[in-house]
Amino acid sequence: MGRTLIFHIDVNSAYLSWEAVRRLKEGAKEDLRLIPSAVGGDREKRHGIILAKSPAAKKFGIYTSEPIVSALKKCPHLVLVSPDFSLYEKNSRGFMEILKRYAPAVEQYSIDEAFADMTGTEQLYGSPVEAARKIRDTIYEEMGFTVNVGISTNKLLAKMASDFEKPNKIHTLYPEEIQKKMWPLPVERLFLVGESARRRLNDLGIFTIGDLAKADPAFIRQHLKKHGEVIYKYANGIGETKITHMEPDNKGYSNSTTLAEDVADADTAKMVLLSLCETVCARLRKDGMKSGCIAVQLTYHTFQNRTHQCTLPTLTNVTGEVASIAFQLFDQMWDGNTPIRLLGVAAQKVTGDSIRQYNLFDLDKYEKMEKLDAAIDKIRGKYGETSITRACFMKKEMPKGWRGQK
Repeated sequence: MGRTLIFHIDVNSAYLSWEAVRRLKEGAKEDLRLIPSAVGGDREKRHGIILAKSPAAKKFGIYTSEPIVSALKKCPHLVLVSPDFSLYEKNSRGFMEILKRYAPAVEQYSIDEAFADMTGTEQLYGSPVEAARKIRDTIYEEMGFTVNVGISTNKLLAKMASDFEKPNKIHTLYPEEIQKKMWPLPVERLFLVGESARRRLNDLGIFTIGDLAKADPAFIRQHLKKHGEVIYKYANGIGETKITHMEPDNKGYSNSTTLAEDVADADTAKMVLLSLCETVCARLRKDGMKSGCIAVQLTYHTFQNRTHQCTLPTLTNVTGEVASIAFQLFDQMWDGNTPIRLLGVAAQKVTGDSIRQYNLFDLDKYEKMEKLDAAIDKIRGKYGETSITRACFMKKEMPKGWRGQK
């Protein structure tokens, strides 16, 4: 058996690409990807941020997470598209299903990117580059959007490779290629090196990934603590190889989101969890199901993953009840400090049994919450998912990359 082979597959300008494909299928004459365009907030009210932009918009200096008002000053004729998270989820599911045809194990990293363990598939698909080409072309032929594919022996290097020249490209970054392809890059191009770390490293005379790789690890740790240890290893190409292969749970309902901006406060994290609970519970109610166990997942920005679950005293599909349990589980497992990259909620031990064991104290409260959920489902079903929004979502600005409500 040959060495481990990991692919990182990343959709190019996902939100914009998925919207462009839909419009072209509906008869649009212009491809959003070829004109100055972006997915973002409200043009009329001029608030919100840019979630995705076209290459043509990028030429105007527009960048992801930039305020709408700033982007419109740079490009007054920018075509601005409202986000449609149901469209994104539909495309994401199709994207993942194609990957599962080719790879023995697929790990979804975010809504628009995934790792695939392709070890031992050479006899099926040919060389790694040929296999990557097959995957890339299948996605384009069946779904109409392009991807970048990075190829290496671990997840870190595969992700670094996929971030090389875009769009619609395939790149390798094997350990023997690190010095030539990765070390000359600016240190901020290294995964997990943000603006703050870049400034610290530059002050220490470290400007390229190679400078960091060749530095004294004790010196790096002295100035950047534990984070310094991590990025020093990354600069030398040391990363995780294990792919977390998760089969869909036919007996459960779940939803998760990977955020473009790390969450570092409990209030924001709980707003995201509440949105996820709304989606999960709406699906339960639509199918006439209830859950007897709630699980919450969080993944730190360092890839460390944690999950907690709780068996419920009685079956439920009420958003308020599920969210309350999710908040408790979150409080139990978050350390209160480490930035969070992913949050997820799962309803398990699902059944169509409608029996609920009431007590004298929760009967009235439960019936009110049940009626509220039913009313919300009816309004959203008739007028769209964004027709009714919880007040808490309007009062607090959500993090960049937040998947929105459904």
